Amino acid sequence: MTVPTFTLNNGVEMPALGFGVFQTPPAETIAAVRAALETGYRHVDTAAAYFNEREVGQAIASSGLDRSEVFIETKVWISDFGYEQTLHAFDKSAAKLGVDVIDLFILHQALPSAFERTIAAYQALEKLLADGKVRAIGVSNFMPDHLDRLLAATEIVAAVNQVELHPYFTQPDVQAADAKHGVLTQAWSPLGGITFYRTKNGLGSTLEDPTITAIAAEHGRTAAQVMLRWGLQQGRSVIPKSVKPARIAENFAVFDFDLTPGQLDALDALNTGVRGGPAPEDITLEAFGRAIPEA
Repeated sequence: MTVPTFTLNNGVEMPALGFGVFQTPPAETIAAVRAALETGYRHVDTAAAYFNEREVGQAIASSGLDRSEVFIETKVWISDFGYEQTLHAFDKSAAKLGVDVIDLFILHQALPSAFERTIAAYQALEKLLADGKVRAIGVSNFMPDHLDRLLAATEIVAAVNQVELHPYFTQPDVQAADAKHGVLTQAWSPLGGITFYRTKNGLGSTLEDPTITAIAAEHGRTAAQVMLRWGLQQGRSVIPKSVKPARIAENFAVFDFDLTPGQLDALDALNTGVRGGPAPEDITLEAFGRAIPEA
């Protein structure tokens, strides 16, 4: 089937459902991406700091699909922030991916402790966009104040803000800020996967949440499918990940049913305000800097 798309604020069409490879070992990445493409995914999300861009590119190149059929998204790590550094980060990512043009190129973190470097990095993204080397630019893990500061210092509004977002952590303030500026909210960990091993406040796994499983039972679906449908119906891009072909296929089968308004509200009500991943304010070069290898 054809995956529905979102039209980004610069007119570029992006598949609403993407396939993520966060924490997927390079040795498993090629098979996982191939399985996703065979299933029907046409949007792959990676990052320089995942250290598997090369394998993503190899899987796409060997898929038999035309390059224009696959939307590639990747991210610049904080160690490569800065104008010239970020221009070079593009060269590294593009070479590893084996492409001339990256569809969506985004900053991986806000790096508030050195925000002047973030601004310079984003200005490099603007240059790459103007030069036709990327089709859209954006950010990840930006809170409303980070977005305001960026917009005040740059020219082009980010097309996407990729943030942690699942029923246990919905970030309504971030969603509202994104919507105010015409930025598409994109969910990483849309299944709450990060809660599976960080059971703060005894939350446990979203896959076993009684509200979610009850809604899933009403539709004859899985909890994962319900969470993805919830995100898509509310106008968010979602990026689930898996290395298991059956799960990859399950996560793709979310376009032939609809949740009711009451069910959407019930899922919204699960928000705890408890973040599973690291707080954006805690991301510093000193604590999280890591060298991104050359191509």
